[in-house]
Amino acid sequence: MTDPRKITSYTVDGALKIVSKDDPGPGGAHHAYVIAWGKGELPIKFQFGHTLESGHNGVTDEALLAVIVDRLRSFQAGPLSCRENEIALTKIEEALHWLHHRTRDRLARGVKGTGRA
Repeated sequence: MTDPRKITSYTVDGALKIVSKDDPGPGGAHHAYVIAWGKGELPIKFQFGHTLESGHNGVTDEALLAVIVDRLRSFQAGPLSCRENEIALTKIEEALHWLHHRTRDRLARGVKGTGRA
């Protein structure tokens, strides 16, 4: 394994550290991440391998985006509603839409869960 790779696309005050902890898999993406702060850390394990071959063994991008959509909708329904949250929510919902579109296309072509494009 290579050294952990720092994720720097989100930094505000340096309190959170995000790193990928593994080498890229066959599809080119990393599967193990850690978000650390102070004395705490949260490992995130993504699906590794095709579900038809490996079974379900981690979270998907879509699952994490769905959690963020739920949180932002909750903020928007409460006292922390703001324009920035609404724009972020719209963009994340759009990302989820396109990932679902990809999944439906893969289902229609009979390649979902396989290593075929």
